Amino acid sequence: MLAVALLARAAPTVRVAAATSAVFFTVMSVAYYGWAVGVLGFGLRANLVLLAAWTVLSLTAVPLFAVVVHLATRRRGVLPGTVLAGAAAVALADRTLWQLWLAASGGLPPGTPLHPVQAVAGVVVALVVAGVLPRHGRTRAVALVLLVPAAVLATLGVDLLYGLLPG
Repeated sequence: MLAVALLARAAPTVRVAAATSAVFFTVMSVAYYGWAVGVLGFGLRANLVLLAAWTVLSLTAVPLFAVVVHLATRRRGVLPGTVLAGAAAVALADRTLWQLWLAASGGLPPGTPLHPVQAVAGVVVALVVAGVLPRHGRTRAVALVLLVPAAVLATLGVDLLYGLLPG
């Protein structure tokens, strides 16, 4: 996500942001699943299905994310800041930070795996997208103020999507 946001911010036009992010993410996905099959010995069939799914995302959601970040980082105001808070919140929607909080407060069920490195990486990515990439201070301030509420909404959205999946 950070790589796509950085590519989008650096791109001179919306089309370049969309195209470079799509190409990058597609190549990254092919390399990832190629490594899983060729080097790590995971099954070809299951990984081809996953690769197909990630390729569809590489050609749809990833360029859309890049376009949104490209446009919002260049504009000043509440709306671009809100959009960037939402984009940054995606990095926090995986519940790893919430699990660390529950572990620290004693509310995590025993045996639940923790992912502290992933949680820290998510926080860093979210702070870079909301607090570093915007060109204007007002946009940056709005994005940072709205980051936590946006992260809660993004987490609820991810939970809703997981609930719709079969199995």
